[in-house]
Amino acid sequence: MIDFLQLNWYSYEVDYALYNKENSLERIAQIMKILIPDFIYKGVPAINLKELKDKGVKGILLDLDNTLINYERKLSQEVVDWVNKAKSEGFKICILSNSNKLDKIIPVAQKLELEYISFAKKPAKAGYLKASEILGLELKSLAMVGDQVFTDVVGANRLGITSVYVEPIDKKEYWYTKWKRPIEGLILNMAKKNRR
Repeated sequence: MIDFLQLNWYSYEVDYALYNKENSLERIAQIMKILIPDFIYKGVPAINLKELKDKGVKGILLDLDNTLINYERKLSQEVVDWVNKAKSEGFKICILSNSNKLDKIIPVAQKLELEYISFAKKPAKAGYLKASEILGLELKSLAMVGDQVFTDVVGANRLGITSVYVEPIDKKEYWYTKWKRPIEGLILNMAKKNRR
């Protein structure tokens, strides 16, 4: 529901900007700033930790579904190795998931030896603020890693958290995520073109 309302709001704002010349470019720029991630990677194992460090990141928030695990809840060794590497380099890490299924979250958190927050309701601010408190870090020192623009990226950008988009692990996913992918694709293509 939150995603649907957010999407409608962005659509309204863009339409308003297009049909009202005054400050229209500024409005569109503000909207795109919220939607476009700071970094885009193929997946979690491809994330360059040095790039995050250079941006002042000290803590990493990790989405769960299709970011750490696939639809069948499989956690790859590549992801495990990357998390261990990040921890060895001094990053503090917490799982920040919208899922309320503890039987899915807890085994991953235990395997990776990480704190977790369930039912975070991203892009709402509360989950991010709680994660900041758990890790003992300021919001500006955090990075949010996830596979969805309208939850992970938007939530992070609204709070000044470094946003890291990763391509989803699996094409198979829940219907309430799948319907947004074409729209996300347009946003990500725009972001990639701007970086060339």
